[in-house]
Amino acid sequence: MLLAPARLAWLDALRGPAALAVTMHHAGWTFVPEVWAEVDRRIDAGTWGVFVFFLVSGYIIPASLERRGDLRAFWTGRAFRLLPLLLAAFCLALLLASAGLFPLAPGLAERPLPVVALGNVTMLQELLNLPSVISVTWTLSYELAFYLMCVALFTARQAHRSAGIAVALAVGAVGAGLLIPRTVIGGRADLVAAVLALAVVAAIAVSALGRGRARTVAAVAGGLLGLALVVLGSRGGTWQGVIILATMFAGTAIHRAEQGTISWRAAGLAVAAVLGCGIFAKDDPAWAPALVLAFGAFGLAFALRRRRFPAWLPWLGVISFSLYLLHPLLLYVTPDLPLFLLALVPLSFLTYHLIEAPAQRLGKRLATGSDLSRPPGTGR
Repeated sequence: MLLAPARLAWLDALRGPAALAVTMHHAGWTFVPEVWAEVDRRIDAGTWGVFVFFLVSGYIIPASLERRGDLRAFWTGRAFRLLPLLLAAFCLALLLASAGLFPLAPGLAERPLPVVALGNVTMLQELLNLPSVISVTWTLSYELAFYLMCVALFTARQAHRSAGIAVALAVGAVGAGLLIPRTVIGGRADLVAAVLALAVVAAIAVSALGRGRARTVAAVAGGLLGLALVVLGSRGGTWQGVIILATMFAGTAIHRAEQGTISWRAAGLAVAAVLGCGIFAKDDPAWAPALVLAFGAFGLAFALRRRRFPAWLPWLGVISFSLYLLHPLLLYVTPDLPLFLLALVPLSFLTYHLIEAPAQRLGKRLATGSDLSRPPGTGR
C-alpha cells in the first residue's frame, strides 16, 4: 500500500477519521437509529470527532499564523480555505430546500433574512443564537472565536502563554458555567446579532488591513469579542463553550512544547486541566468517554507523527472539510446507509478539487507578499 509523507500527514490522518465519525453519528441516527442508540449511549462519536478537530486546529492554526507573521495573509488564507465551499454548500442547501428535499432549521424563516445570512456567512450564528443553514457549521463559530483570540495574542506578543491560557479557560469554564448556565445572547435579538457580527467583521478587516495602533486595537478588541461571544452566546452552555476554547489552546500548548518554547510539564498541566474540568461539562454519560478518547487519539497520532501513514488515511483528511460540510445534505437525498456512504466520498473528492483546492491556490497567490500587517520585528 502507498504510504504518505510523514511531515504533517499525521494531522490529516486525524482529520479523516474525525470527519467520518461525525458523518457516521448523523447517518446512524438517520438510517439505523435503534442500532446507533446502543453506540451513542456509550460514546458520542460526533463529540469525539469535533474535539479531534478542535485539537488539530489548536495545534496548527497559531503555528500557521506565526510562520507567516502576517495578519493579512492569515485572514486571507482562512477566508479562501473556508468560505468558498461554505457558500457553495449554503446555495446547495437552499436549492434542495426549495425542492422539498432538505429541511431548513426551525425558526429560520421567522428571523430577518439579512441577519440570518450575515450570521451564517460570518460563521457566528451559533454564538449569536441564529438558525444555521447547515447544522454542523456550529463548530465554525468556535473556530472563528479561536482565530480572533490567536490574532489578539499574536499582536500583543502574548502568544507564548497558550498553556496558561488553556488552564485559565478550563478553570474559568467551571465557574462561568455555574454562574451563566444558559446563553445570554438569546431570544430574537436581531439588532444585537447584526451589530455583533458586523463588529467582528470590522475587527478582522482593520487587523488585516490597518497599521500601527489601529491594527493593534482592532486585533485585541476582536480577541476580547470572540471570548465574550463564547462566554455569553454558547448555545450548548458556557461551560461547554469555554472548554472548547480551552481544548484548542491545549493543542497549541502541545505544539509549543514540541518546539521547545514551553516545557512538556506545562503542556501536560494544560491538557490535564482541560480534561479534568471538561469531563463534567455535560450531563451525558457518552460525553466524558468521547472527550478522553479524543485527547487519546490526538496523543497517539502525535506520538506516531514521524511514522508514515497509509496514503488513503491522510487523503481522507484532505477532503475532510467537504465530508463534514456536505454529509448533512446527502442524508436527505439518499434512501439508505450504503448508498449514502458510496456517494459521500466521491462527492467530497469532487468538491475538493473543483472548489476547495482552486480557492486555496488563489488565496495563497493573493496572500503572497502581503506583509504590511506584520508586527515589527517578526519574520516569516
